[in-house]
Amino acid sequence: MKKEREITEPVKLCDENGSLNASSVGWSRRPLITSNLKGQFLRKKKWHYWCVNGQDALFSATISHFDYAAVCFVYYLDYKTKDFYEKTVLMPLGLKTKMPEEVLASAETLHKNMGIFFIWDGRNTHLKVSIPDFGGKPLTADIKVHYPEDHDTLNVVIPWSSTKFQYTAKQQCLPAEGAFSVGDKTYTFDKTTDSAILDYGRGVWPRTSTWNWGTASGRNNGDMIGLNFGGQWTDGTGVTENGFLVNGRLVKIGEDVEFKFNRNNMMEPWQLNTKESSQVLLNFEPFFHRKSATSAPLVKSEMHQMFGHYYGELTDEDGSKITLNGLPGSIEDHFAHW
Repeated sequence: MKKEREITEPVKLCDENGSLNASSVGWSRRPLITSNLKGQFLRKKKWHYWCVNGQDALFSATISHFDYAAVCFVYYLDYKTKDFYEKTVLMPLGLKTKMPEEVLASAETLHKNMGIFFIWDGRNTHLKVSIPDFGGKPLTADIKVHYPEDHDTLNVVIPWSSTKFQYTAKQQCLPAEGAFSVGDKTYTFDKTTDSAILDYGRGVWPRTSTWNWGTASGRNNGDMIGLNFGGQWTDGTGVTENGFLVNGRLVKIGEDVEFKFNRNNMMEPWQLNTKESSQVLLNFEPFFHRKSATSAPLVKSEMHQMFGHYYGELTDEDGSKITLNGLPGSIEDHFAHW
């Protein structure tokens, strides 16, 4: 198994011409890469996806920009009642959307039907969302995400070529507190039990892409465990986005992870395993299926995101075993022509 290059010093993603800077290829425990995308008009992709996992519900907000448009969406899921609602706005050119070059920086979008603000204050991120009509009810969210000291994150630059590449920063197990309300129903988050996940992306993608993504963030047998596994899109590049967190410490996995599932019934259990070893041997049992599809002149996509629980075994760097018994998370299968 090829050993991936660990980045330990700040570096820029692109050179002066907007091509991939070879020195940025690899992975790091901190968000050391500056996403200085330039040129390649209509091909650049940028996004911030936040998901906060609580005891009663999850809340998610995303700001994404594809050069020719901004696509932003918000959804929530009540675990007990399975109440779910999602609202999406598409803004041609996305002129009122601000996307920073750094992971730890503020992002925002403003539309008459939705305002999303991810505010970095130098130590924490504040998620503030306001939607006047969210399924006939107003939605507001005010959530504070904490960054523990010496907390690892998974930061990876994937090189398809010198002109097609992606920087992804995955942050799990970030303590979250605050609340969101839908109409007269309020859901709260407690930083001692609840946590947030960030998926930050910057890159230049092929016109057609497919990927799988599995992630989790929560307490398991007294430990705070975070998972991040990617399939298909990184295969053959020499770098993966695979790894897991144990109480803030990252275990990077340098081999591909295979996702096995029934495409005709995605509510059946999924299997995830490392292709060359037994370091990852997991089952994922879904309890809710989120479907999302877009069909526009420049964008076509189909996404199936499953929410559920992870069971199975991980092997730590020292050979010790970590048993997962119902760790909450999600998994997805995504096709995009964008």
